[in-house]
Amino acid sequence: MRPLLYCLVLAALLWPCLACPSPCSCSTKKNGRLLAECAYKDLQEVPEGLSSNVTILTLSANRISWLGQGSFAEVPEVQSLWLGYNQIGMVEPGAFALLVHLKNLDLSHNKIADFPWQDLRNISGLQILKMNNNRLAGLSRDAFRSLKDLRSLWLNDNELTTLAEGTFDNLPSLSQLQIFNNPFNCSCKVFWLKKWTERTSVSITKGGSTLCVAPTKLKGRAVTDIPDHHCIAPSVQLTYLSNLDNTIMYDGLTLTLHCSVAGSPPPEIRWKIQTSSRRIEISGPNVARDGNVKQSQEHFLVFKNGTMAIPNFSKEDEGTYTCLAVNDVGTRDVSVNVALAGSENPAEDLLRDDPQAGHFAGRSCYKEVEMDTSGVGEKLVIVYHMPRESKSGAAGALPHVHLRTLLLALGIMLCW
Repeated sequence: MRPLLYCLVLAALLWPCLACPSPCSCSTKKNGRLLAECAYKDLQEVPEGLSSNVTILTLSANRISWLGQGSFAEVPEVQSLWLGYNQIGMVEPGAFALLVHLKNLDLSHNKIADFPWQDLRNISGLQILKMNNNRLAGLSRDAFRSLKDLRSLWLNDNELTTLAEGTFDNLPSLSQLQIFNNPFNCSCKVFWLKKWTERTSVSITKGGSTLCVAPTKLKGRAVTDIPDHHCIAPSVQLTYLSNLDNTIMYDGLTLTLHCSVAGSPPPEIRWKIQTSSRRIEISGPNVARDGNVKQSQEHFLVFKNGTMAIPNFSKEDEGTYTCLAVNDVGTRDVSVNVALAGSENPAEDLLRDDPQAGHFAGRSCYKEVEMDTSGVGEKLVIVYHMPRESKSGAAGALPHVHLRTLLLALGIMLCW
């Protein structure tokens, strides 16, 4: 009786380690890892009853179509998970989040169009990820950011038309990448990929099959053969003008900044304005050909040719004005810090207040000056002469000019 009792107790202790669903076969490998072999079993879902000690789980070549949050709750120790050649089209967020010991994940040859990339943040030890032969049309830029140990990444035979710049930047251990047989649109949005392949030590399998499907003039050419002249990063220059005609200036100063850009494709111009009381961003022109202002920022008039005019520029408008040139290859910007100074002798006052700014005095209001394109930003001081005895009546001395007239004048002079 006692030996039988010992056997029952021993069996009870060992049962969790040996638990195996009936369709599967389970065994312990020489290295002590527990293998659950469930491939080719015509399974429609992940089987229940797996041992919590399973470290290798093979579910390839079944008919599984869905993975839920709790699909792998029973196998938190799994290190290798093979799910290739199923019919998986739906993966719920959290399906893989708890598999913190996972090193190998095969999801190839399924129907996955959308994947919860955030699940990979907890799987920092992942070394092999196979997502090939699915229906992935896009990847988030930080999809693989946490995978510091990833060595092999398979993304071939999907529906990827582009890849965000920096997709592979945070993969220090990556040695093999497969991205061939994707319908890449070789706009300048993927030009970075050409440059990356030229400098990386990563082996890009079948690189010659990484072909462009669009645009028409590049169809059939390898992504690595995109002509350099087809994509040129932006360059930007910032100049400023003023409407001062003499040394006497009353209320109504209009500051005009002009942003000149170049690049291929032609860069879009954006403005950022930072004053002591507000921060404003303006994307594209807000002044139409007829002089109407499209947006609510009527105080900052942006024209199609890259010119910004600020009528009635005052102390409240002092701050940093930044012009950004943006295209598919990159972004460049240049800034200028604008301040007002007014007195009977502005040049002397300016030198007394800021000796380093003296080289702008006497020219900043009267001529076009090109800004440094380093993006650091110059200190620009608009200097005007306003006699103290004229300040009280200055506003009345300037004839009233309707805003529409000003807009039309600037449009004729600056825009088209």
